[in-house]
Amino acid sequence: MERRRQIESWLTRLHPGRTIALTPASADASFRRYFRVRFDDGATAIVMDAPPSREDCHPWLSVQRLFLDAGAHVPEVLAEDLDAGFLLLSDLGHSTYLDALKDADGRQVAALYADATAALIRIQRASRPGLLPEYHRALLERELALFPDWYVAKHLGVTLSREQRIALERAFAAIIVVNLAEPRVFVHRDYHSRNLMSIAAEGGANPGIVDFQDAVYGPISYDLVSLFKDAYIGWEEEQTLDWLIRYWEHARQAGLPVRADFALFHRDYEWMGVQRHLKVLGIFARLCHRDGKDGYLKDMPLVAAHLRQTCGRYRELGPLQKLLDQLDEHAARAAPPS
Repeated sequence: MERRRQIESWLTRLHPGRTIALTPASADASFRRYFRVRFDDGATAIVMDAPPSREDCHPWLSVQRLFLDAGAHVPEVLAEDLDAGFLLLSDLGHSTYLDALKDADGRQVAALYADATAALIRIQRASRPGLLPEYHRALLERELALFPDWYVAKHLGVTLSREQRIALERAFAAIIVVNLAEPRVFVHRDYHSRNLMSIAAEGGANPGIVDFQDAVYGPISYDLVSLFKDAYIGWEEEQTLDWLIRYWEHARQAGLPVRADFALFHRDYEWMGVQRHLKVLGIFARLCHRDGKDGYLKDMPLVAAHLRQTCGRYRELGPLQKLLDQLDEHAARAAPPS
């Protein structure tokens, strides 16, 4: 409540004499919170509440400028108090891609994904090294470590045998080799249906893009995995493959450094997906067991399905597939009878 009172006091100083109503807008997987501000004339804005002891607004502001310059539709900064951890932003509306996709017909779905890939290409075309943190080996390894630490040990309660640990370490090493060999661009790092806003009906250009503060300079296929192998909504593989081919064709026309051979590009995308899905399973487990956010558990089966589908295709990932089978068997034995 104290933070909310501070926000209200800040807004009153910014807009003296105006009536202001503040309501929760959303919260994400970090310590940031968002409030929607409604002014007495009906105008709205969004307040980002990022407690300085927990969050740093500077990365968000840096990426916002880069993406805005690239032609992406990101929130505009209307006011800021970085010492307090407050940003006042333009309002990109209530409807996420996830909301819109659930009610969309085939043509609307295709249009939403076409818009999302076009926006991603604009961001990638603006890429330059040295402006964002590198998606380097150590970061990839830290993310993969979330899987054994949080999903296996904490969520499933499994202690891996020496043989299983070695198999997992070898799989991680093979995955990272493929990931690091990819061409590099700006990477949003969570470019999915909950962080893309459907705003065309309100006169905006789809998609509105949010939650980009963790952006890095890294593998070109990463955001495509987030978009097409989404943790929150699933599509038939034939459909996502069609979207991926369309992206690849447009990216080549735009001069982006995608592989000239689509088969190689697709393999990069698949192996990048394995890295991301292992990480996401660990993150969802951590959000539940450390942060008390158990709402993400319902999304684990879709993430696990993405992971298993890819592991089953590549001989080099066979040991990882075997480990996933063993973990599933343990979970089945530990589950209470229905």
